[in-house]
Parts: sequence; structure tokens; C-alpha cells
Amino acid sequence: MTELAIGTSWVKLLQNNLQISAYLAQPEEPGTYPGIVVLQEIFGVNSHIRDVTERIAKLGYVAIAPALFDRFSPGFATGYTPADIEVGRKYAWEQTTAPELLNDIQSAIDYLKALPQVKPNAIGCIGFCFGGHVAYLAATLPDIKVTASFYGARITSNTPGGGAATLTLTPQIPGTIYAFFGMEDASIPAAQTEEIAAELEKYKIPHRVFRYDGADHGFFCDRRASYNPKAAADAWIQVKQLFSQLN
Repeated sequence: MTELAIGTSWVKLLQNNLQISAYLAQPEEPGTYPGIVVLQEIFGVNSHIRDVTERIAKLGYVAIAPALFDRFSPGFATGYTPADIEVGRKYAWEQTTAPELLNDIQSAIDYLKALPQVKPNAIGCIGFCFGGHVAYLAATLPDIKVTASFYGARITSNTPGGGAATLTLTPQIPGTIYAFFGMEDASIPAAQTEEIAAELEKYKIPHRVFRYDGADHGFFCDRRASYNPKAAADAWIQVKQLFSQLN
């Protein structure tokens, strides 16, 4: 498939008196396209997340990555050192809440739906690491038709800001969800992966769960030491198949 030429920009998502930054990538060729919300890792909307957003746009989607930490750390984007990880984890698990995150995602959806080049009834999302967890949350939104959740930790035990584990929201998922896990990921034991799969099966949610032997947490990110080209390549094929359901 020939990649499309794209344009990129930073935009603002408005929520009452709050503004959230978001990175937008879209095909330059006139037409109407499905929309995809890209959900960041703990490292912010950094070069990797911007690259993923652009890759998705080149396939024929309007993609937007809201900055989920903008409420308390505007413009935050960092690398992958131990110090970066410490800050990112604190932001993700101590300073976000599920309602605020869902508001941010809905704002991104509303922004997409207001664009004349976006098909308003063809919206999906994808998330990685912390964003993989948040994608599971986002999958419960009525507008989200397809979700790709990559190595979302704590789905079975926590939710941002506290409360019942995000897994308990599984019955509320109206669309299709694909979940991707590395079987060497110490932060997501195999038992948790199976618990997620069982819950999706229990409530008859259209889904697929992909388990990659030899892959660790962050296997999709080519900026991280844990990058696994084989697993990443296969996962991308699955993502493209999933997103094609929006066309």
C-alpha cells in the first residue's frame, strides 16, 4: 500500500476553561477518512508517539494524540532513562484520574468529528504502556468502534485516580478490542493477560488477544531497548487489519 502524504500540527482541545494540546496528523489528499485517537506512554507525546500518529495518518486516517499530562505538566515529553520513567509513572498513576482522561479523549474525538475530512461514525483508538491501559478505558466510550491496547499494565488491579479496576468496565465496551502483550513483560504477568482475555470472552466482547513470546514491555517502541522488531511488525499488521474495519 502506498503511503499518503500527510500534514502535521499541534492543536488545542477545549474543555470549559481548560486547554489540552494535541498532535494532529492527517492526509493531505482531499477526501474523508476515519479518525484515530493515539494514547501516549508515560513519556508524554514524545517523538515515538508523534511518529506512530504520523504512521497511522499515512495509512489513510486522521490521527490525534492528546497530551494527557497537560493539566499539570504542559508540554511534557521525555525519553526513557530511569529518571524519566520515575517522573512519568508518578504523573500517570498519581496525578491522572479516569474521568479526566475520558474527558480528554472525548475532547479529541469531538475535535476529530468536527473536521470535515473525518467520518464522524468511524473513530478508533490505540494506546501504549500507560496509554494501553487508558485505551481499555477509552474503549467504553460510545464513539469508539475499534481499540488497540498495547501492554496496558494494571488493567486487572487499578484505575487511574483510584476506584474499581478498569477491567470491571469490560461489559461497557461497545466495539472491538485487540490487546497486545509481551510474554516477558514482568509488569503484566501471564495470569493477568489470561484474566483480561477471560473477561472479554465472558461478556462476548469482539476481541483478539496477542501474546508474543520473547517480547518485553514496550516491544513496539523502536526507541527503547526492549524493542522487538518481529513482534512489532506482526502487531502492526494486526492493527492495520483492525483499523480497516472503520473503512
